[in-house]
Amino acid sequence: MPLYLNDEQTMLRDTTKEFVAEHAPVSHLRSLRDADDPTGFSRDLWKQFAEMGFTGILVGEDHGGMGLGHVEAGVVLEEIGRNLSPSPFLATAVAAVEALKGSAQANAWLPRIVAGDTVAALAIDEGPKHRSSIAMKAERAGNGFRLSGTKQFVAHGHVADLLIVAARTSGRADDEGGVTMFAVPRDAAGLSATPERLTDASLAARLTFDGVMVDADAVIGEVDAGRDPLNRLLRAGRTGAAAELIGVGGGAMDMTIGYLKQRKQFGVPIGGFQALQHRAAHLYSEMEVARAAVLKAQQLLDAGSDAADEAVSVAKAMSGMATTLSVQEAVQMHGGIGMTDEYDVGFYMKRARVLAEMFGDIGFHADRLARNAGY
Repeated sequence: MPLYLNDEQTMLRDTTKEFVAEHAPVSHLRSLRDADDPTGFSRDLWKQFAEMGFTGILVGEDHGGMGLGHVEAGVVLEEIGRNLSPSPFLATAVAAVEALKGSAQANAWLPRIVAGDTVAALAIDEGPKHRSSIAMKAERAGNGFRLSGTKQFVAHGHVADLLIVAARTSGRADDEGGVTMFAVPRDAAGLSATPERLTDASLAARLTFDGVMVDADAVIGEVDAGRDPLNRLLRAGRTGAAAELIGVGGGAMDMTIGYLKQRKQFGVPIGGFQALQHRAAHLYSEMEVARAAVLKAQQLLDAGSDAADEAVSVAKAMSGMATTLSVQEAVQMHGGIGMTDEYDVGFYMKRARVLAEMFGDIGFHADRLARNAGY
């Protein structure tokens, strides 16, 4: 598979780039932050995403979607990252859609996601770091289940219409089996959310499930066999987060290169200084290698390859490293202005930090790759 976009994907990239830059630039994020917006994103913008067809990229045509793949979803996510656009696209139109595919809930929720009428949140993590252990209980009660426990770092969890929840129906917290996935409406009795502002000004919630009752139809997949939809969700989310990270790193790099061309010292642009040229060339190389790793992971996911899981971890780790380098170099090469809130560089650094933690950080995926290789 060639590591470049085909003609149709390039057209999608050009369309997305123009749309996001016009309707959701960095200034949009700044205005939401300065207004202390309680939602964390614009519902009107989400509807516009739907009108453009973005929300249905991964949804099959039988549910009103476009039936495209992770490469196309990554094209949209990269532009979201480049513009730091606050959006539930990653959680809703990518991760949640993958979890719902082929489930009994698909008919109810996928058309609503395509229409931009539904925002989904992922209630997966329970501790301060992304881990595979799941302790939240789902006990049989009547014709359904009673959910009890807490979840953390649930992006948009306080305003989402749908929660994709991982809970334990048997076994211990660290067991691979015994996990069941549920589709839980946000207005379920006994469910409470405490939103908290993250470092990048986005909002994530701590969710408490105090005996939340759901019927058997809420189960995604099979009881005790939830690892399959959960792993689909995680692979999609990790690859999507990697694509968005590439956009964040690319946006920061573009700002830096532009500054090197404009800022003058001793009467010449500082981009003419060899030391800065070397650093800029190194940054460009690292970003291109990471972008290739992300595209390979997307292609393998679309092909249903057995090698996709490993490629996803490589992509998430490499995009995290390259984007961290990009935002750090942006601050360094901008000098003092790069540290000010009036300039956009800091927004890129903060978003990169949050995305790097989402679905597992660099260390998590490096360790995962090492363990899978037998180390």
